[in-house]
Amino acid sequence: MKHKQSKLIRTRADRTPEKEHSSALFLTSSFTFDNAEDMRAAFADENDANIYSRFSNPSVQEFVDRLCVLENAEAGFATASGMSAVFGSFMALLKKGDHLLSCNSIFGSTHTVVSKYLPKYGIDYSYVGANATAAQWEAAITPQTKMIYLETPTNPGVDVVDIAMLSALAKKHKIILNVDNCFATPIGQTPIDLGADLVVHSATKWIDGQGRVLGGAIVGRKDLIHEIYLFCRATGPSLSPFNAWLLSKSLETLEVRMERHCSNALFIAEKLEGHQKINFVKYPFLASHPHYAIAKKQMNNGGGIVCFELKNGIEAGRQFLNSLKMLSLTANLGDTKSIASHPASTTHAKLSEAERMAVSITPGLIRISVGLEHREDILADILQALDA
Repeated sequence: MKHKQSKLIRTRADRTPEKEHSSALFLTSSFTFDNAEDMRAAFADENDANIYSRFSNPSVQEFVDRLCVLENAEAGFATASGMSAVFGSFMALLKKGDHLLSCNSIFGSTHTVVSKYLPKYGIDYSYVGANATAAQWEAAITPQTKMIYLETPTNPGVDVVDIAMLSALAKKHKIILNVDNCFATPIGQTPIDLGADLVVHSATKWIDGQGRVLGGAIVGRKDLIHEIYLFCRATGPSLSPFNAWLLSKSLETLEVRMERHCSNALFIAEKLEGHQKINFVKYPFLASHPHYAIAKKQMNNGGGIVCFELKNGIEAGRQFLNSLKMLSLTANLGDTKSIASHPASTTHAKLSEAERMAVSITPGLIRISVGLEHREDILADILQALDA
């Protein structure tokens, strides 16, 4: 098959004797063996037989295999949530005395892991700004630096970081490059093609696409994934077979869904730019975006997230959210339904005011996860809330 979309849809778990067309759901905690020798060989890792769904499961493996097709990855492992994927990618590959170099604009829970929990295990960290040059990134690398971590586009400010630039630095210094590709999805960009070693996802977001289940995944170099597999197999952040089955089916429609999400998002961004009650609109494929050139170079589309800053700060933000009639207020993104949030008081509330300002999370910043409703209806609700 020539095209990834075709290969993705046709990648599946083996058919059972029932000859089902849609993949079966392997909702089981364990697997049986025909004899003691087969069981011994499985536990000795002499074959790939399934033992226990904390280790592997056909429904989970189908989801992983399909995501690897989209990300052009050698191997992968699925986890119970996006954060367990992030944490697993850190803890399997970093040890006491190592240093993690991260972009400072990252998801609030990831910031908590990096700044609060990694130091408890003797793993040091430092941050570099999303606007940093290659020289500034390189200056932050130490002899103990073992991993560079970033999100691009970032959450929530949709800054765009040059993956190829960081890949060149990582290879020069023999450092693992770990990229959170949640916002862009593999439809929007493929970091491995740009030199990343690992890609992490919160599959809860665009991959599921309907706000149903939690899930995460790590894909990338086979040798690194093997270490992550061993860590996660022992510590247990496994993805449930049911969630994996849903996520695997969702991948079949990811491309067509993202086409609508992204076209809606660009439309909303263009219509809001210059509004009298907004200081600025940020969307990677707007020419006014500070990283527009990088976005056009490494992304196929601008993604499904639009941010804008309201004049009059946090009170205007509260009034705006309370005036929405159609858009949802919920702790998620990447749903069929459009969602509005106020990062300063929700996803990034645990950051200090200085930390929020350092990553451009101003008191009046609003994040819109643009859904699949008709774009005119999404825009109309945003405009009436702005007027209110």
